[in-house]
Amino acid sequence: MLIEIHMIQNHSPANLNRDDLGAPKTCYFGGVIRSRISSQCVKRSIRMSEEFKSLCGGVRTRQLAKLISERIQGKADAKKRAVAILKKCGIAPKDEEKSDMLVYTTKEAISKMADLLENSSGKSDNELASEFGGLISELTAVPDMALNGRMLETGVLKDTTVEAALQVAHAISTHEARPEVDYYVAADDIPGADTGAGYVDEALFSSACFYKYFSIDFEDLVKNLKGNKELAAHTVGAFIRAAATVNPTGKQNSFAAHNPPDGILIELKKSPVSYANAFARPVSIGGGRDIVSQSVAQLGQYILDLDTGYGKPDNRFWFSPNLRYPLSVIEDNKENELAENNLKSIDELIPAIVAAIGYDWNKVKEVALSSEVA
Repeated sequence: MLIEIHMIQNHSPANLNRDDLGAPKTCYFGGVIRSRISSQCVKRSIRMSEEFKSLCGGVRTRQLAKLISERIQGKADAKKRAVAILKKCGIAPKDEEKSDMLVYTTKEAISKMADLLENSSGKSDNELASEFGGLISELTAVPDMALNGRMLETGVLKDTTVEAALQVAHAISTHEARPEVDYYVAADDIPGADTGAGYVDEALFSSACFYKYFSIDFEDLVKNLKGNKELAAHTVGAFIRAAATVNPTGKQNSFAAHNPPDGILIELKKSPVSYANAFARPVSIGGGRDIVSQSVAQLGQYILDLDTGYGKPDNRFWFSPNLRYPLSVIEDNKENELAENNLKSIDELIPAIVAAIGYDWNKVKEVALSSEVA
């Protein structure tokens, strides 16, 4: 079963995700330039959010030796030996503090590696390297890694890959969107003979209504969590809330573009389908509609066309705050609702989705996580 999440989200002027020149990321789609937020940026904002952090049992770092040795009391040479052991695992040191690669492992694995090192009397570095490798390979059942997967190739360790249960598209604007230039100055609070600006610069920004798309394979999520179905259901609910309420942090102190989605469509189905082509013809404003309502209207028409051509999903939920924007089309002078479930509140949406996959939200959200995850 796939849990597919589609969002329409209009951002005020912002630079949420920058390229190497500091400009908002863009792409061409439908023959015109669009604003873009990379999937990596979207995923990290969710993973690092307050809404999701209690489920984060993973750590992505180049300072694994330091994290291991910090847990060992009274062992001055612990870091040096941890570096030597990790080197035998193919995690070569760049210097005393960092390795030459990011290692994505779990807090539980780090804790157990520290225990092994602290109680390593009589064990060789090769023996400990084998045990470290086993922990890195096997201790992976945490929600953030289960969702996002792990690609870790050290050249020595085996079976370290975790196939992601989550797919995330790059968010793209539903309309043509060109970056603009903000020319700004910083004035000297204590002016002297020189009345000019103390600092002058330019910054690029844009404003866009985005289409976002996520797909969660629930069976793969359960598999990655070693069969813990309740934790998987908890993860789905927490992910939906984080995706709906968290925005990337890029240049937020300058723009404060904290705009939640105006529409969230969630479908339960067997095959993945992105609705990005609803916007292959860029949205334009007309007929009394704003950019959000026109985006929702094009999404609705495209969904109706795909329903007719390929069939409907198993279940469909539409959420818009206070149902401000209905997901509907006009047929024979009547409004046809496209979702079986229309919800006004995110607090109604999440329990409804979790119930649709077979669980009680009030129960699964209390699923105890280990202290290492929490």
